[in-house]
Amino acid sequence: MTPTLIATADSHFALAALAELKKANGQIVTELAPGIWSVQSSGDFFALAELWRQKPPVFVRHICPVQTILPLADGLDNVVETAVTTFTHLLEPDWPFSVQTRVLGDLPHKPFDINKPLSQKLVEASGTPLDVRKPFQILSVVLAGEQAYLGLSLAVNNLSDWAGGVRRFAREKGQISRAEFKLLEALEIFKIGLPPRGRALDLGAAPGGWTRVLRQKEQYVTAVDPAWLHPTLQKDKGVRHLRLTAEEYLQDYPDTYDVIVNDMRLDARDSARLMVAYGRCLYPHGLAIITLKLPEKGYDSALDHGLNILRETYTIAGARQLFHNRSEVTVYLQPKP
Repeated sequence: MTPTLIATADSHFALAALAELKKANGQIVTELAPGIWSVQSSGDFFALAELWRQKPPVFVRHICPVQTILPLADGLDNVVETAVTTFTHLLEPDWPFSVQTRVLGDLPHKPFDINKPLSQKLVEASGTPLDVRKPFQILSVVLAGEQAYLGLSLAVNNLSDWAGGVRRFAREKGQISRAEFKLLEALEIFKIGLPPRGRALDLGAAPGGWTRVLRQKEQYVTAVDPAWLHPTLQKDKGVRHLRLTAEEYLQDYPDTYDVIVNDMRLDARDSARLMVAYGRCLYPHGLAIITLKLPEKGYDSALDHGLNILRETYTIAGARQLFHNRSEVTVYLQPKP
């Protein structure tokens, strides 16, 4: 069987990702690396990509087409030259492109060994502009075992603009915690625009990573947590810190907010119930973001239960297992009309 696409997920959630692929009529050809599979789809890659663009899977993070397979035994120069011959005329000349290379296993190559020469030759041959940060079209190259898999697609077809769904953010001066990356990735992948100078509630805020991100987005934040926030936030006049538990604040007639976020370390079902209780504190135009922490075993059941609880009050606008998530899924919520 010849693969038509390569799919990627967190290896911890491999079984759930494989179930999503199977539901989409995909048949696994081989596992290329933990959490990375070559797949033969019964339909066209672009039909599946459009289906998942409209309703993305939870656990599959990234897909890319396989249109050409080359033997690595012929050398990387052959991969580059064949790719130029094959894909130059397929590039839209006015749309920025990027070459995204992944090297799997113990191969003696680096992505740069392909990305630089192939990008340069494609620019020279086609005149298409190169933009590695915001490409409209992507030439994906995956080196695995004895083969190179190549495919061209639009960035919107791949579930993520980043190779393998690996979205990295630069660590900033003043960063408080790694958790900031989770919120930044959620805002990006769900295409969330926060309201100008909105009012935000951060449940379980300490030490304040998500509060810091919300302040960067010009939100006025009420941070609820018995523990202290980072000193930089204690001095921020745009932050109101209530040293209460989320349950205590809920009993204290809380205010109404444009944005509510919850990254608390609770069981997914308990966290969902808390978020439902806070539904009355969200403006009709508002939005909420929650991370559902999942157990080692039975995570699919826990996730389904948590999502069903949230549906009592919210419309689930998105649910994804993001690169910066660990044993959790990030959910984007909107109030029901």
